[in-house]
Amino acid sequence: MPVSKKMPPALHYRIEATDAHAHIYGVTLTIAQPAALQRVSLPVWIVGSYMVREFSKQLMGIRALQGKRNIAVSQLDKNSWQIDCDASQALTLQYQVHAHDNSVRTAWLDTQRGFFNATSLCLQVDGQHGAKHILDIQSPKHANDWKLATGLTPVKIDRKGFGTYSAASYDLLADAPVEMGAFWSGHFKAMGVDHQFVVAGAPPSFDGARLLKDAQAICETICSFWHGNKRSQIPFERYVFMLNAVGDGYGGLEHHNSTALICQRSDLPRLSSDTVNKPSDGYTTLLGLISHEYFHTWNVKRLRPVQLAEIDYQRENMTSLLWFFEGFTSYYDDLFLCRTGLIDEAQYLKLLSKTINQVLQTPGRKVHTVAQSSFEAWTKYYLQDANSPNLTVSYYTKGALVALCLDLSLRQHGVRNHSITLDDVMRGLWKRCKAGPMQEADLLEVLKDLTGRSWRSELNAWVHSTRELPLEKLLTAHGVTIHHDPAQLAQALGLRVVEERGVVIKQVLSDSPAHTAGFAPADEWLGVEVSNSIWRLQKLDDVLLYAGWGKKITALISRDRQILRLSFTLPKTKEHTTWRLAIGEANKVKAWLS
Repeated sequence: MPVSKKMPPALHYRIEATDAHAHIYGVTLTIAQPAALQRVSLPVWIVGSYMVREFSKQLMGIRALQGKRNIAVSQLDKNSWQIDCDASQALTLQYQVHAHDNSVRTAWLDTQRGFFNATSLCLQVDGQHGAKHILDIQSPKHANDWKLATGLTPVKIDRKGFGTYSAASYDLLADAPVEMGAFWSGHFKAMGVDHQFVVAGAPPSFDGARLLKDAQAICETICSFWHGNKRSQIPFERYVFMLNAVGDGYGGLEHHNSTALICQRSDLPRLSSDTVNKPSDGYTTLLGLISHEYFHTWNVKRLRPVQLAEIDYQRENMTSLLWFFEGFTSYYDDLFLCRTGLIDEAQYLKLLSKTINQVLQTPGRKVHTVAQSSFEAWTKYYLQDANSPNLTVSYYTKGALVALCLDLSLRQHGVRNHSITLDDVMRGLWKRCKAGPMQEADLLEVLKDLTGRSWRSELNAWVHSTRELPLEKLLTAHGVTIHHDPAQLAQALGLRVVEERGVVIKQVLSDSPAHTAGFAPADEWLGVEVSNSIWRLQKLDDVLLYAGWGKKITALISRDRQILRLSFTLPKTKEHTTWRLAIGEANKVKAWLS
């Protein structure tokens, strides 16, 4: 009879807002049954954000105790420590973490708000990854009006949410951010499941009721997408949205039963006497973010790359499937806004036009496949520089267009007079992979099972090559009219610029007029010489004011404080265009988008 492996007692973390003015959290970790040579480490990355962030750089003052006796702590490398201790006695570690990164990925603390991911605060105990982890979060002394929200399982908490929470493993602890502060909070149910929405930093004009109503519509639509009306199959008992509204910012990070979001305050819905007003562009962007991160609850948190079946927090975890998990999610996020009626078909096509133009205006798509972009996300997508558009393509945007091409192709294919859609494929993958690890081969198998033929050649062309996607052919076949509008000057020149006090070159796109002329990132474009006259530029469009299209000009630029002259001919408008999608055959567009 095999001997059962007894799990050690729970690990206990005590979290305190030690000094809000200095942005310091105090952490006390108690290991009831340490190893004789106990190793601990802090993650170098957080799941869902594929970049080594070196969270340990904010950790300081680590000390170890057994009873009242100080124990020596030896640092092994950049993010791990070892303690030579008595294995028969509980080991306590005390340290502090500086928290002043106002993003969804790390930790923040000031007098107005607290937020953290466990990957920034909670040391991982070697050998006890699967033990129960207890988080005891203390109410801050400086703020009596603060509340707490998290997806962690409550054990004993007060009416404001402070107290003790548990996680069944380090993975679940690391996957549950914590929001603290005097935030706005509201609740709704989607298919009978409780959802909480908290908003930090909301202005007085914020329309919380509308946000709850619209978020509920999105969540119900996505739950129904995966499970029909089967409440019992929804893979969580409750869900928490944590939104931080700031002056300037955008982003989100998915978790197994929660998400952390950030948006501009101006993007929040506003109180109005008009209850049927259409969402602003900013609010539409926020709704798309909500849809995106919620869809991730299924597509990447459960159904996930096989390479992420077990997380290694100490190094990069590479996968070539981000085009599917991020790209396909990006396809569905705005599509669900259309299906819920939050935007109409014309608005959806406007959003899709933007995605298409972003990809077509990225020269990197000609040299880097979207599968390669996925695999190298750690260095190329997340560590971008001035040349990044020429080296790689976004697996978000091109991945979304791959999903579009696959969906529209499936709808054309059909089986026995029945239209097969990407919806069927996603649900088929969920069933085939048992809501767990997935490989590209699984996608191919599901496609073959549903349609009776192989789709390997399509995926090879769209995912594993740099060939252009058949967007025009497929969109036209589904009732979409494509207009090729004249490009803006920056696009026509192949420039991305910053216009504050003059014109500064941010990026120069490959094989563009600006590239040929010799522009370089960080150049300051001072003026233009046309017909023996020199004109000072305040903004890029001043070029057309003084020169017009199709004329030979000389650009005066400053590079490392040296004035240079670059001569070239301005391209004509018809040489560069942008896509604008419109409804051509309404019945076909409706059939696709509904």
